[in-house]
Amino acid sequence: MAKATSKTIKITQTGSPIRREASQRATLIGLGLNKMHKTSELQDTPEVRGMIRKVQHMVTVTEA
Repeated sequence: MAKATSKTIKITQTGSPIRREASQRATLIGLGLNKMHKTSELQDTPEVRGMIRKVQHMVTVTEA
């Protein structure tokens, strides 16, 4: 169960999904990113961390 004061992270897309696998493109969309330099703020969960790990070469992560 998530706490009321759970941590959030900001994810910014820095790489293009052109010529990437369809699963990586779908992961970016799942993270709320679909255009270059777009930023999304999400809860810091193991599921989100796994998605970030899959596309780590196309995103930058900052602690919020």
